[in-house]
Amino acid sequence: MHRSICVKEIMKFLNIVPGQIGLDATLGYGGHSLEILNHLAPGGILYAIDVDPFELSKTRERLTTLGFGADVLVIQKLNFSDIDQISAAGAFNFVLADLGVSSMQIDNPERGFSYKIEGPLDLRLNPKSGKSAATLLKTISQIKLEEIFVVNADEPYAKLISKAITSSIIQGTEITTTIQLQNIIKATLELLLLKNEKEDIKKSCQRCFQALRIEVNDEFGALDTFLKKLPYALASGGRVAILSFHSGEDRRVKKSFQNLFREGIYREIATDIIRPSAEECNTNPRAKSAKLRWAIKV
Repeated sequence: MHRSICVKEIMKFLNIVPGQIGLDATLGYGGHSLEILNHLAPGGILYAIDVDPFELSKTRERLTTLGFGADVLVIQKLNFSDIDQISAAGAFNFVLADLGVSSMQIDNPERGFSYKIEGPLDLRLNPKSGKSAATLLKTISQIKLEEIFVVNADEPYAKLISKAITSSIIQGTEITTTIQLQNIIKATLELLLLKNEKEDIKKSCQRCFQALRIEVNDEFGALDTFLKKLPYALASGGRVAILSFHSGEDRRVKKSFQNLFREGIYREIATDIIRPSAEECNTNPRAKSAKLRWAIKV
């Protein structure tokens, strides 16, 4: 079951009052949106977007069943990089973006997000658009793949793993499933590491799958575009909270907030990241890597 992360911390910062207009830029399961909607009535409206067509329809049905119709909740299938297409500039009193992949996506074998579960090596947030990870690997060079592993996931064994993958493909091996890719990573590192260093191998598998997911979905490009457009979507005094889950995302959010603060566009930004409580991490291990940053427009 998916559990939304840092809900209390996010709601405390956003300080939502009835009648406001807000945006959940990454709807997902809708946990954050549900909490927001409970604070907006009467008179408030929440816009919510997501690029995943499968989860979007499920969440729409779930929230509609709970009584949140189109008069209070406007849902669209859209990448958050297209935030400027949602409504008029300066419309939102608050914006939330949770950059994490949902448990439903990770745990669905057909989506190919997890190295632990046998499934097609897809990794696309929208399976109807773009190239799958398997298609990407068919023609990628060793140098480019190494770059993806380093830039997108800080993988320390990027050179060895990228060489093993591309060599296998050159020799005629088709890497079309999650377990096939996991086995190549595992076999490569077992030659280098002691076999009892299973945790290191596990982390490399996680990082490599993460790096490929970021690449096939152009997640960094979408985030950079979103961060540039974001201030223009916020009303005066508007608040934004962004929840990230790895260093590549957090660096981009931090740098954008700092630059726009120096330019006088944001009047206040988080000086330190906010992390989930120890209690939340104990009950939801997927919360451990979460980092929350916020900013307030002038």
